[in-house]
Amino acid sequence: MLDVLVIGGGNAALCAALMAREAGASVMLLEASPRDWRGGNSQHTRNLRCMHDAPQDVLVDAYPEEEFWQDLLKVTGGATDEALARLVIRASSTCRPWMVRHGVRFQPSLSGALHTARTNAFFMGGGKALVNAYYRSAERLGVAIRYQAPVERIELQDGRFVAAFVGDERIEARACVLASGGFESNREWLREAWGVNERGEHPADNFLIRGTRFNTGVLLKHLLDAGADRIGDPTQAHMVAIDARAPLYDGGICTRIDCVSLGVVVNRDAERFYDEGEDFWPKRYAIWGRLVAQQPGQQAWSIIDAKAVGRFMPPVFPGTQADTLPGLARALGLDETRFMQTLQAYNAACREGRFDHTVLDDCTTAALVPAKTHWARPIDTPPFYGYALRPGVTFTYLGLKTNERAAVHFDGRPSPNLFVAGEMMAGNVLGRGYTAGVGMSIGTAFGRIAGTEAARAAGKEEQRAAA
Repeated sequence: MLDVLVIGGGNAALCAALMAREAGASVMLLEASPRDWRGGNSQHTRNLRCMHDAPQDVLVDAYPEEEFWQDLLKVTGGATDEALARLVIRASSTCRPWMVRHGVRFQPSLSGALHTARTNAFFMGGGKALVNAYYRSAERLGVAIRYQAPVERIELQDGRFVAAFVGDERIEARACVLASGGFESNREWLREAWGVNERGEHPADNFLIRGTRFNTGVLLKHLLDAGADRIGDPTQAHMVAIDARAPLYDGGICTRIDCVSLGVVVNRDAERFYDEGEDFWPKRYAIWGRLVAQQPGQQAWSIIDAKAVGRFMPPVFPGTQADTLPGLARALGLDETRFMQTLQAYNAACREGRFDHTVLDDCTTAALVPAKTHWARPIDTPPFYGYALRPGVTFTYLGLKTNERAAVHFDGRPSPNLFVAGEMMAGNVLGRGYTAGVGMSIGTAFGRIAGTEAARAAGKEEQRAAA
């Protein structure tokens, strides 16, 4: 009989498969997608948030545990399990040598990637290169990999994993790791979760999916229906404001609009609705999708002038350009009078300071609601640019409750041989909010734990120790 079955094909699943195989277990990995689309959302990532107490190869200065924890606490608003969060934080400080042994290479923070040189280690070649490196290593170590093998249900007995089904094929294993992602590409489930807003709209109808089209949440729903303990709110997600022209699926990093903190954002009524300069962009970019989702028509526009050009990572599509603000309003299809009232009020409220986009500077607004706390400069230098925004869902936070051993729980009791990693359990650490790179920290930490625990449940750790 197979020792460990891993269901999923992204970072967390691969980490689990590699760790279980290194422990001596026979391992099979089932990936729902075709080979060309393997890797789930991990193929669209680019960095890992890392705790470190001193400068390291591609990381400058230090990023100690307590600062990492405070950053996470702030973005989640306390909706996090501190013990599991600190487990992830500490694991992020020791995982990179293991990653390098499996072919992952790192590089310094990319030019234009704001405020991440100290906190995030970037993958050379991006997430696709990381995924490919892990797959090569898994194949070399003898992990059996099957593509186009979606699992819709598993067989359980008193909380114990027995077998998984790929269509009518039944695959038994001594232990199993679930790492097949959230439900972000299940349009019906998103629609059900978000319901109808006060304007009679179904907000989810206007969502785009930044990540893989294969994360339909079918297995997650099956586990929840089977009595697995749940964690998280189905409306909470890593949700980013992305270019409204992005594709429905797999737009990835290049569709993100990163100039928000350098200008203002207005909704369909040409009104501002949130502080664009609240904090550094890597700590705030993932709240903007949800903010846009709450606006009429789930639409917004990021407005900047020539002073902002060159200070942010440009998206794949150019913005709408005009030589005057009224001309920009007309080009964007926004009410010109309201637009000019909003921009004139903002410009008049800007207080002169020392602009510095690398720090929380003193350029702020006075007597303006909502305020712009930092990087507030008048939008007065042509040409002017506007980027149409829509909510882009990366992954959902509803998942399976777990513990420090990555065990799936049923009625509060941990399963002896069923484990979970990645987006299927990220809600234990991310009740809401996000900070750049922490998804990969969670997936890497719990993927490695789940693989180790699955091998132990299959009896391999004991056999190896005895040998």
